[in-house]
Amino acid sequence: MAVDRKQQVVEAAAKSFALFGYKATTMDGVAKIAGVGKGTIYTFFANKEELFQHIMNTMLLEMKRMAESAYNEQLTFFDNLHIVLEQLLEFREQHELALKLSQEVREIGTPVAVEALQQMERAVVSYIAKQVAVAVERGTIKPCEPEMTAFVMLKLYMALTVEWKLKHKPLEKMQVAQYLRFYLEQGLAPE
Repeated sequence: MAVDRKQQVVEAAAKSFALFGYKATTMDGVAKIAGVGKGTIYTFFANKEELFQHIMNTMLLEMKRMAESAYNEQLTFFDNLHIVLEQLLEFREQHELALKLSQEVREIGTPVAVEALQQMERAVVSYIAKQVAVAVERGTIKPCEPEMTAFVMLKLYMALTVEWKLKHKPLEKMQVAQYLRFYLEQGLAPE
């Protein structure tokens, strides 16, 4: 059975980026983990940045597949919003590379790591924006600008799940869902 060298390199790079972060990962280190010569890596990827972007693209595809599998046509827009955001947050909290990138951004501020986290956010906003546009088209939510609305929805969700617990008792999943519905579906205006 033939050994897929490119796959070996990709797996080794994913492991190295997840363990050491972007800044501390070297092509020599990836070659060692993969059990190949450094030159072998360059037959598939021009440089560390290209290799890292390949890993990121794979992770973003994985996020998209997860969001799509969580989406249920039988549920309301707001129920799906909560389920998909919850899945994406769990993905980010459990995926070793996403965790390492967050740590690297906090501790070092590596520009490539910052851009990688921004790519993740853009992918989530893009996915939600598409769902917003469909919901507007179906008349299940008011007409709005999909990308801005998706951005606000993501930021509200992150505020309720991540930032709130920094100074308050963490909210239960059902509470987060209720607050999302309250602020986004019902609004603050008196009836």
